[in-house]
Amino acid sequence: MTFFSPFCKRQLFCKRQLSGVALAIIVTTLGGAGFLLWPSLSPAKPYFEDGYLGLTQEELRETLGTPMAVRSRKAALRVFSYYTFPDWEKYFKNLVSPGNGEDVYTYVRDGIQVRYSFVYIPDLNFSEDKNIPTLYVQRCEVEFSPAVSLEKIPSLVPEFVPPTENSAPAFRSNLWVLIFKGPPSPEADFIVKEQGKEKLSWSLAYQMFAINGIPNYLSVQTPIDRLEITTQSLQIVKARQRLTHEPILNPYSPEFQQRPSAPSPTIKSIPQPHYED
Repeated sequence: MTFFSPFCKRQLFCKRQLSGVALAIIVTTLGGAGFLLWPSLSPAKPYFEDGYLGLTQEELRETLGTPMAVRSRKAALRVFSYYTFPDWEKYFKNLVSPGNGEDVYTYVRDGIQVRYSFVYIPDLNFSEDKNIPTLYVQRCEVEFSPAVSLEKIPSLVPEFVPPTENSAPAFRSNLWVLIFKGPPSPEADFIVKEQGKEKLSWSLAYQMFAINGIPNYLSVQTPIDRLEITTQSLQIVKARQRLTHEPILNPYSPEFQQRPSAPSPTIKSIPQPHYED
């Protein structure tokens, strides 16, 4: 007879072979002692201070309420179809693979439309008595309409608390700014798809994208269209992505904000031709 231990974490079931006599003793003991002695499975907890990464879909909905919409990603990188929540639950979610639907919550803050979208990763080690796997929050995308300045994002997104230390790892490309915060979480590899993820450390990361590109001289006034709260590895950035990730000063540090403003571009006069008389 196979006994499933309730102490196993996140539905990864531990199996232990027990004899009929041993199992009878366990059942009798627990029945006599009552449910107070039976440890309940504790709910999943977020891996980082953002409060979202690692939560189950049910726990996220208990926190934020019923999604205002659900969207599914098309084959193109950022093309979506949006559905009302009742329509998604009734019909459309049965047409796609588990985790393809992203819960959407939209707010208006300081005249700016702030749209949260939660990307899930399914737990493929689910029990046979469940029709669909448990979904865990893998990434939170926050989109701004219209775009907002880099310095305004913390006031619009309470979950975004950037580091202020000058030494906080920060990088940039021509399209985004990436900032790491806090120590790695030993459990965060659960929501990572990277091969060999168990050998790496995974930390909370904030990645801010600009549709029109990041200027050569980055400032706190740089317009940002989207913030992603995600899990990334600083080891990968330093070892494999040195050509695409340029190290920069943490843009939320006092030192960065004390920098001189961008130099005015030099305007070159158009040379005038000279003709002989």
